[in-house]
Amino acid sequence: MTERISVHPTHPQNRLIERAAAVLRDGGLLLIPTDAGYDFAWGLDAVKAEDRVIRLRALDRRHPFTLICAGLSDVGSLSKLDNQAFRLIKGLIPGPITFILPTSSSLPKRLKQAKRRAIGCRVPDHAVAQALIAAHGAPLLVSSVVLPEESPDSHDPEAVAERLLHGVDLMLDADICPMGPTTVIDLCGETPQLVREGMQEVDLPF
Repeated sequence: MTERISVHPTHPQNRLIERAAAVLRDGGLLLIPTDAGYDFAWGLDAVKAEDRVIRLRALDRRHPFTLICAGLSDVGSLSKLDNQAFRLIKGLIPGPITFILPTSSSLPKRLKQAKRRAIGCRVPDHAVAQALIAAHGAPLLVSSVVLPEESPDSHDPEAVAERLLHGVDLMLDADICPMGPTTVIDLCGETPQLVREGMQEVDLPF
């Protein structure tokens, strides 16, 4: 039976975070709270967990999943940051914003094999998500809980658990989350482009 663990939303208990991190190390699939609703989350090398998300959401296998990072250094290790992108991201993180960036040569092996030229990164402003990234020791792949048919209210743990608990190995329940979606900014070109305006309004300076 899938575990559903209640965790404090602003001061998550270390032992509970470590239990969730152990599931990630074993290649498991989690439901976690973020600053833009609950998300599926799994490790970079957890191919079977990613396959489960693809089946649950009826996605194409080439679907570009987002990475949640601890901070700007993680983002910089996964992508190419010019001065303009660096300044913009630094001023907007942490928060519910996904940045589309050109990939770097130090991209993890499995993502390199996918021949991705761009990658989506975000630095969530949520204590539980940040604690889990720290305990895991690396960025995590995430996906929204949007389903091909009826989707749960992604900010409500009861609705998310009712629809999706059966499909994961563990859920970290931190009560109601802020609503999504994230704002999406494309930084692959000469000037930043607002792809999607989400829950956080952004005035691009360029």
